Amino acid sequence: MLVTLPIRELLPATPRARIVRLDLGGTRFEYSPGQAVLAARHDYPERKPYSIASAPEDAAREDMLELLVGVETDGQPGPHLTLDPGAPVDVEGPVGTFTFPDNPAEQRFGFIAGGTGIAPLRAMLRHALTLAHDDIGVLYSARAPDEFAYEAELRGLAASGLIRLRQTVTRASEVAWYGARGRLDRQALRELILDPATLCFVCGPPALVADVPALLIEIGVPRARIRLEEWS
Repeated sequence: MLVTLPIRELLPATPRARIVRLDLGGTRFEYSPGQAVLAARHDYPERKPYSIASAPEDAAREDMLELLVGVETDGQPGPHLTLDPGAPVDVEGPVGTFTFPDNPAEQRFGFIAGGTGIAPLRAMLRHALTLAHDDIGVLYSARAPDEFAYEAELRGLAASGLIRLRQTVTRASEVAWYGARGRLDRQALRELILDPATLCFVCGPPALVADVPALLIEIGVPRARIRLEEWS
């Protein structure tokens, strides 16, 4: 499916990412939580992949798609996309097989994200909250304290007791941070995954996606319950 959608709203996410809300204008755009689209400014020859950060329920209710778009130091994502409200964006999709199952046998879910890898996991998380569940945990790793996208939303969900949230910062930063530091390790995952019967979703940079599955297996999670996707 190829549609052209205007940018409804542009919001700050982190110094290196923006939240881009595309107005569906009544267009029916069906997708599974975790899927992506290929997007570029109207008539640009090459589209790039962006995970949809909103759950299908959000899209239907609010008549929009939400993307988390990485930007350069000039605040722009590159020549393929113009981040101006009202600008037309060609959107093709949905694409991708990294998805939340339609009828999961599990009722415990673990979401492990690095960087903008939080985008598809946010869509899955928001969908999971609409289902019967016993526990939802989120472990989010970022390079610096100001690089946690959707941080206020996630902390709000945690404060309300809807999820358990753990955050860790991997690099030294001038921004004050009093939480955990360092790469994700076995202990951090053990604190997140309370039961081996937890369906785990991992999305982030290649190093994180390469390391986390073995650690999850070491703490007892079967490989069949681990879903992976590389993202920056």
